[in-house]
Amino acid sequence: MLTRTSTQSLTGQLADRLAERIRTRLLPPGARLPSVRECARQQGVSPYTVVAAYDQLLAQGLVEARRQRGFYVRDAAPAPEGRPANAAPMVAQMMASRVPADASSLIRSMFHRPSDKPQPGMGVFPPDWMSSTFMPTAVRRMTNTAALQELSLQYGEPSGDAALRRSLSNKLVGINVPAAPDQIVTTVGATHALDIVSRTLLRAGDPVMVEEPGWALEFARLEALGMRILPVPRRADGPDLEVMAQYCALHSPKLFVSVSVLHNPTGYSLTPGSAHRVLKLANEHDFHIVEDDTYSHLAPEHATRLSALDGLQRTIYVSGFAKILAPNWRIGFLAASPELKERLLETKLLATLTTPTLFERALSWCIDQGQLRRHADRIRIRLDGARSRAVKLAMAHGCTFASEPAGLFGWVDTGVDTDALTQRMLDQGYLLAPGSLFHARRPPSTMMRINFATSQDAAFWKVFSKVRAEL
Repeated sequence: MLTRTSTQSLTGQLADRLAERIRTRLLPPGARLPSVRECARQQGVSPYTVVAAYDQLLAQGLVEARRQRGFYVRDAAPAPEGRPANAAPMVAQMMASRVPADASSLIRSMFHRPSDKPQPGMGVFPPDWMSSTFMPTAVRRMTNTAALQELSLQYGEPSGDAALRRSLSNKLVGINVPAAPDQIVTTVGATHALDIVSRTLLRAGDPVMVEEPGWALEFARLEALGMRILPVPRRADGPDLEVMAQYCALHSPKLFVSVSVLHNPTGYSLTPGSAHRVLKLANEHDFHIVEDDTYSHLAPEHATRLSALDGLQRTIYVSGFAKILAPNWRIGFLAASPELKERLLETKLLATLTTPTLFERALSWCIDQGQLRRHADRIRIRLDGARSRAVKLAMAHGCTFASEPAGLFGWVDTGVDTDALTQRMLDQGYLLAPGSLFHARRPPSTMMRINFATSQDAAFWKVFSKVRAEL
């Protein structure tokens, strides 16, 4: 939606929107753009704004004007031999790709908070929520003299500690994901698992479908690897299947990246009907699906998961424990079919050889003793109360929710350009997560993501309301 409060002009916003649709071929070569009057009516702008936007597209060589017929999308120039259309060489792509400034701020805030105030833009629970007595106990058990000798003085198993893989296999049974221990590979967090999948299945220039809104780090990571990102709008029941079908017909994507349950940032969860249709598309068009289930510990076991329905045929299941247990332990994992698992393991070996057995064995103990399950139950109960309070505060200060509040995050419409709002709030010591951060091409947005656990502070909302009124 075009916004008059953005720092970018309406002309620039409209031109960028149309250019993106042309580049992804949702407006294919030969398609006629709406007439100036019709486009002005649709977008709620003046005809002059539309003419100026169409002029920008002309200057970029994306459209052509046909006398007394209107504006049409130009045929793309043929790519140089041996290179996919619209794909840069990998090194050049990596050099050109950068994590956006506020994405970098949000990532860096994981290590260095801008102030001691609660941070609504954070992606994790506050430290006091994560504290426990069972984690130190688990580590002490693994560091007695005999255990330390066994775990530290040789390389661990390439696939990961066997005890942890057995524990994870049993845990996945509870959500109907059929993964034997030898189908599981442990990783240095869930992000590492996603990277292993990308490096195994993709090559520079390959098209990848990614849900939008989605996590900025995933967009930036794929761009750094030289991939072509095809954003798929995320709806309440799942991804926009019509857009996916168009991408499949036009681009033959190699991979679809999805957060099926408690999607970040919307909180949406996949429905069974949508899940079956996604899997049907994957089978018809021969692409893999990586299912990022990072928030599984906060979700009901009966939630619909693609990996459960598919039986890990075309799906790769990814999850981790940073969000619920110990961010610094950096333990994640992936589960895949036996054949694909071996390819994924080879990629892990090239990058890290193995992963730290000591913490993996400690985590196995936490799972087997029921400590992790009880800890997650306590977190969910506490989060339910925090969510209720944060929703009331947000609505009392003029915000609306674009999706039903669920899980850790809320997707909030502020009514103002949140890029500008974020800069102002940083001056007050608060880090926000603006809506543009969750889109591949970063269009202006009035949305922001809030962390329910860190958005219960009435003082924050008072400052937020004052700063917003000044924009």
